[in-house]
Amino acid sequence: MNHNIPNIINQDGVALYYPQAIPAEHLSHYYAELFNKINWEQDRIMMFGKEIITKRKVAFYSDPLISYTYSGKLKIGLPWSPELLIIKKMVESFTKVNYNACLLNLYHNGDESMGWHSDDEKEIIAESSIASLSIGAERKFSFKHKTTKETTSVLLENGSLLEMKGPIQQNWWHALPKSKKITEPRINLTFRQMIIK
Repeated sequence: MNHNIPNIINQDGVALYYPQAIPAEHLSHYYAELFNKINWEQDRIMMFGKEIITKRKVAFYSDPLISYTYSGKLKIGLPWSPELLIIKKMVESFTKVNYNACLLNLYHNGDESMGWHSDDEKEIIAESSIASLSIGAERKFSFKHKTTKETTSVLLENGSLLEMKGPIQQNWWHALPKSKKITEPRINLTFRQMIIK
């Protein structure tokens, strides 16, 4: 694949953006398969000691014996579907990394967002590649440096792939801001390298 991809952030980690990781003619097929066949559920997260049920829907798929705890909730990986394995192979052809888990998010419109956070949970192999694939509505994705507070953003296009690796999670937060203009759904697949317990 193209190795001349520029690093979006200029220090303390790597963020590579591939505008078209999935061929345009296959996008509507994969969108329909994921939207209709993934075992979506509303996310339940702990915020300030209270359980919040999000509008955003999530699912977690993985190799056997992998679990993931975030926002105070344990997720056990579901077995890969045939479609997810095909998509995983496509992503791996870009990043040259093998992933053993995928956290999926379904954002119904621009009202559903994700605040500043880092994917630095202890179950994720430190400084490993996290590959975020976007299918559906274009959304802005922002980074903020934890020390300098420098910010930068990228527009995640339909079919695009954003790979984050190196010390990026220790040094940067990232977020998916709200946008009133966006009325269409977006499916986000974040492929990860998890520690097997």
